[in-house]
Amino acid sequence: MDDSEEDQRLPHHREPKEFIPLDKLSELGILSWRLNAGDWENDENLKKIREARGYSYMDICDVCPEKLPNYEAKIKNFFEEHLHTDEEIRYCLEGSGYFDVRDQNDQWIRVAVKKGGMIVLPAGMYHRFTLDTDNYIKAMRLFVGEPVWTPYNRPHDHLPARKEYVEKIINRGGNQAVEAR
Repeated sequence: MDDSEEDQRLPHHREPKEFIPLDKLSELGILSWRLNAGDWENDENLKKIREARGYSYMDICDVCPEKLPNYEAKIKNFFEEHLHTDEEIRYCLEGSGYFDVRDQNDQWIRVAVKKGGMIVLPAGMYHRFTLDTDNYIKAMRLFVGEPVWTPYNRPHDHLPARKEYVEKIINRGGNQAVEAR
């Protein structure tokens, strides 16, 4: 994404536009699925994912000016770069928004999430969230066990979850010798 200070809800494409393949997101530890948001209560794929990954808790939240108390303050908080000590799992049931994540070179990648999209950000990954210009998302939040809502604003590199993420994802293969030709 570009480095513009314009409205956070804009797409922020670089010029020329660059699109990142899903494989690149997977290398960063991000998981994603396209599910049936129109019938999520009966979606067998969602049930299988929840069972396989142990997502025992779920709730649904609407993020929009009309339904979220202290909307402006909360949107600003969501957009502060932070990490969690557990995975962040979001399933977009309606609307859309953006998750911004850092790549191995600490550059921002903007990930658009739309109806039917489910995304899992690994514990310890710095990220932020914002709505797009439609100002609305209805999202299912999933957790393993009891929900933990605590965001740790950057820098919190001393946390075990961050150290594990850096070792597993960022430094993966970083100590291998490279032969110059």
